[in-house]
Amino acid sequence: MPHRRLLLAAPLALSACASLLPAQKYTPRVSWPLQPQPPAGVASAPGAPVLLVRPISAAPGLEARGLQSLAADGSLRVDYYNLWAVPPADAVTQALLGWSEASGAFSAVITPGSRLQPGLIVEGELTELLADPAHGEARAALTLVVIKPGAGGVAVPLRQALLRAAVPLSADDPAARVQAQSQALSGVLAQVMALLRLYAN
Repeated sequence: MPHRRLLLAAPLALSACASLLPAQKYTPRVSWPLQPQPPAGVASAPGAPVLLVRPISAAPGLEARGLQSLAADGSLRVDYYNLWAVPPADAVTQALLGWSEASGAFSAVITPGSRLQPGLIVEGELTELLADPAHGEARAALTLVVIKPGAGGVAVPLRQALLRAAVPLSADDPAARVQAQSQALSGVLAQVMALLRLYAN
C-alpha cells in the first residue's frame, strides 16, 4: 500500500515542479518576400535578341532561407525566425527575369526548356545577401556570366563580373534588414541590366 501511495503522489509532484518552471515565450516564424521591383517597362527594340536566363545558383551558406547578418565579431548569424519566402537564389532568378523583360532590351526572355533560340545567355551565382549592423549597411553580390551561343552549339563566354551593391541600414530589426537587403539587390540588378544592354545592342 505505501508503494501505491508513492506512485499516486509522483504525478502530483511532477506537475508541481512543472508549474515552477518559467513559461517560454512563443516566437512565430515570419516569411519575408524578396521581390525588388524593376523600373517601369519599355517596349523592346526591333530586332532585339532573345535572352535565356539560367537559374541563379547559391554560394555555400546561401541555400538557407534564414535572414543573414554579421555580428560585431564578424561571425555570420542566420535568423531562425525570420525567413525569406523562397530561397534567395530562386528569388534573384525571378527578379532577373522580371527586370530583363521590363528593360526592353530583348525581344523575349526565356528559361531553359524554351524552343526559342537565344541570342544571349546569362547565368550566375548569388554570393552575398546580408545585413551588417556594425557598419550600418546591407550588401548584395552576384557573380554574373554573359554567354553568346556559337555555331554548332559551342558557347562563347563574353564577360564574367562580380557585381556588388551596399545601402544604408536604417535599424537593426527584421523589417529594416529586409528592406535594405532588397534595395541592395536592386542595385545589383541595375548593374546586371547595364551590362546586358552592352551585349544586346
